[in-house]
Amino acid sequence: MTAFFALATSLLWGLADFGGGLLTRRTPALTVVVVSQLIAAVVLGLIVVTTGAWSEAGPRLWFAVAAGLVGPVALIAFYQALALGPMGVVSPLGTMGVAVPVGVGLALGERPGLVAVGGIVIAVTGVVLAGGPQLRGAPVQRRAVLLALVAAFGFGTVFALIAEASTTVSGLFLALFVQRVTNVVAGGAALCVSVRRGARALPDGGFPWASLPALAFVGLADVAANGTYSVAAQLGPVTIAAVLASLYPVVTALAARGFLRERLQGIQTVGASLALVGTVLLATG
Repeated sequence: MTAFFALATSLLWGLADFGGGLLTRRTPALTVVVVSQLIAAVVLGLIVVTTGAWSEAGPRLWFAVAAGLVGPVALIAFYQALALGPMGVVSPLGTMGVAVPVGVGLALGERPGLVAVGGIVIAVTGVVLAGGPQLRGAPVQRRAVLLALVAAFGFGTVFALIAEASTTVSGLFLALFVQRVTNVVAGGAALCVSVRRGARALPDGGFPWASLPALAFVGLADVAANGTYSVAAQLGPVTIAAVLASLYPVVTALAARGFLRERLQGIQTVGASLALVGTVLLATG
């Protein structure tokens, strides 16, 4: 079941990233983050009230608060890195954050078998290649690389924190709600600072009401991915759950191929194939 929930995580995150990427072509990235997370927070708030999950409040919620603070920082760094480009370098670097939860798992005493280790190496290599790494061309700014690494390890830290935020289903709903509220507060503060510095908060046509369904999908898919990852990390080894969950760039690339008719580079096809092989090894090992 660990593999099932971790792969569901990669599917949800991959689709959320794809949708968020499309939305940021018309709407400022910070606005997309804040609005989508606000919608998710409202939905989770209703679930928490309905299920009485408030009774699960405890010290573990501080992990959710920490994840909510780190998440927007990682997203902002990632978007800034993509803006500096080239994306063919920045995007694969974003997958390096898997080292954080894997390192936590190893520190806690997890020792994956030989087949699983082979699957981890193959899957991570596949994910990096599936991002379409740019091996030549325009020079890369050091700031872009630094921001991409900050984002990567920020995402990995969120992986590790959310896995510790709850031990029950109702507690998970509460933890995800707290994380989303913190996301909105932190992201909203960053948006206010950005606007004061002269940046736009809305596109030329005003608030994108027509994009509300897409914004809701991005926010809810993201929160669902956090939930399935937490379950995966609790059911099995974190080292395996984290690697399988990190396959989301493959999903994003395939979504772009299917919906936007973007052609995959040869190296991306090889990467997707390796990721599939690594997934099989992890699921069976």
